[in-house]
Amino acid sequence: MRGTESIVVDYTLNDPPTAVWRALTEPELLAQWLMKNDIQPVVGHKFTFREQPQGDWDGIVYCEILEANPPHKLVYSWQGGSEKDGANTPRLDTVVTWTLTPTAAGGTLLHLAHEGFRSDDYAFEVIGQGWRSMLTAEKMTRILSTVTH
Repeated sequence: MRGTESIVVDYTLNDPPTAVWRALTEPELLAQWLMKNDIQPVVGHKFTFREQPQGDWDGIVYCEILEANPPHKLVYSWQGGSEKDGANTPRLDTVVTWTLTPTAAGGTLLHLAHEGFRSDDYAFEVIGQGWRSMLTAEKMTRILSTVTH
């Protein structure tokens, strides 16, 4: 991996790991809190996240499932950005790891580690803010209220 900086966030959720796993791996549920996608939790599956293009960024994040251990751990590559010199969104080659740990109360401690940023990457700051705001316990609770556990 090219960088040394990581975004690390922990979420405490009331739902069990099996339900949280679904919110991470079912395209319709994942799109409700992140981006449109065609994820399948199968090692080697290549998929994309799609968003409205912004500036030099074409709105596509290219991913590949590197590890899938339901409902405990999901790892995928996260690549995107622009190849243009001086672009506001330089090319990223990072890895996202989700770890799901059951809590004593029947919920889930959801740990995110998004690794491989350079500390001077604009994306490090922007994506970090996104991870901290896009997935909140309240938002996940709303999404998972529609899921059968």
